[in-house]
Amino acid sequence: MLNEEICRLREKLNDSILNEPDYNITYQISVELDRLIAQYYSTEVKLATQRKEKQKKQSIVAK
Repeated sequence: MLNEEICRLREKLNDSILNEPDYNITYQISVELDRLIAQYYSTEVKLATQRKEKQKKQSIVAK
């Protein structure tokens, strides 16, 4: 879902860059897009850490 929202905002930003005379609107869309991308990467890092911890636990149990 987060990925879909990022894609939607990218399209909106591109459209705004091409068609919006008010730079403030384009800037606000850009800020929101940056926030969503940061949230996405934060989530991915957490998931990767959880997978590593799970693999460690499974490795210890297997020994």
